[in-house]
Amino acid sequence: MALLSHLANTLIPSEIIKLGNEINERIKHGNKIYNFTIGDFDPSIFPIPQLLEDEIVQAYRNKRTNYPPANGISELRHAVAQFIKNKQGLDYDPNAFLISGGGRPLIYAAYRAICDKGEKVIYPVPSWNNNHYTHFVEGNHVSVETSAENNFLPTAEELIPHLKGACLLALCSPLNPTGTVFSKEQLSKICEAVLAENKQRGIDEKPLYILYDQIYWTLTFGETVHYNPVSLFPELKEYTLFVDGISKAFCATGVRVGWSFGPANLIDKMKGILSHIGAWSPMAEQVATSHFMVKENEIDTFLAHTKMGIHTRLQQIYDGIMKLKKEGHDVDAIAPMAAMYLTIRFSLKNKISSTGEVIRTTADMTSYLLQHASLAIVPFSAFGADKESEWYRLSVGTCHEEDIPHMLSKLKMALDDLK
Repeated sequence: MALLSHLANTLIPSEIIKLGNEINERIKHGNKIYNFTIGDFDPSIFPIPQLLEDEIVQAYRNKRTNYPPANGISELRHAVAQFIKNKQGLDYDPNAFLISGGGRPLIYAAYRAICDKGEKVIYPVPSWNNNHYTHFVEGNHVSVETSAENNFLPTAEELIPHLKGACLLALCSPLNPTGTVFSKEQLSKICEAVLAENKQRGIDEKPLYILYDQIYWTLTFGETVHYNPVSLFPELKEYTLFVDGISKAFCATGVRVGWSFGPANLIDKMKGILSHIGAWSPMAEQVATSHFMVKENEIDTFLAHTKMGIHTRLQQIYDGIMKLKKEGHDVDAIAPMAAMYLTIRFSLKNKISSTGEVIRTTADMTSYLLQHASLAIVPFSAFGADKESEWYRLSVGTCHEEDIPHMLSKLKMALDDLK
């Protein structure tokens, strides 16, 4: 085999894809699998807004199929800027926005624009893909293991020892994979620490930037409040880059419209990087989204309906897990706060099934749940956490509500079989 680049040869395979392949094999052999691994929406359950769909179709009929500008069409940048101002109170010039084909190219461009080889990149674990992006830029990984006591979100006390010399602090709230959110106090202390660190740096020294992924911020439940660094501390505006888009808010993961906003010089450099890659969102989708984003009533109605569907599923599964815990099973969960994820713990190590099967590792536990409960969920190790973490992500974006009682019943049978 021909040698390839160091980057290509050292890429870490996706554990989610590996698990997905095993699931697909079982399905091909006729097995019923309750597949909660996918961080996506089933369009038959959670379709995109009808108005957005109509606008996309109309844009193609109007022949809007040419190249868009490198930073996105003006109409969309203005519509998104107004949406963010109305909903979050964040006042940014439309020229401070960069449109791309979803959030991933924007995160990649941010890492490329900010980080040099060998520089410290701080990110909590579990979290989505920060380990891979740090690898892309050959950064110095500083992964901070978080705890259930803090809803798997980092505290200032955990981060402060690592801030000196770091170029990027990658944060996400609501968090993938947990669906948990920063409290105001928790995020405020982190913001204060970043401000203090940047005040110590010289005028010619690169500042510490915050990459703030808020792609799930519209999907909060009950009294949960989404906070962001700039609303809490306006002086962080020059150090904070937001990543956002329609993928999760409007169940539009395949439509590929995302945006970043932040410091003008950083946005400009990210635009340059993405212009070489060609990672823009398609013209028709941009036109359609620009028309949809100004429809406040339609947006509010859609979000209310979608959040109710997501929360109902999460709450039913959470209630079922807590019932199993009350019955004496070694399971636990964190109450749903936001996004499409439920955080579940299975403490099954050293237990033995009636057939003599011994669960010794988290991998054994994942396999047991798949084989005997037909339950497919993703271990936190797939998100950079310790490989023996007993916590899992369960995603309900493809969940049929009528399947939940059957899944819980089969899970109870599998747990009952362990001693």
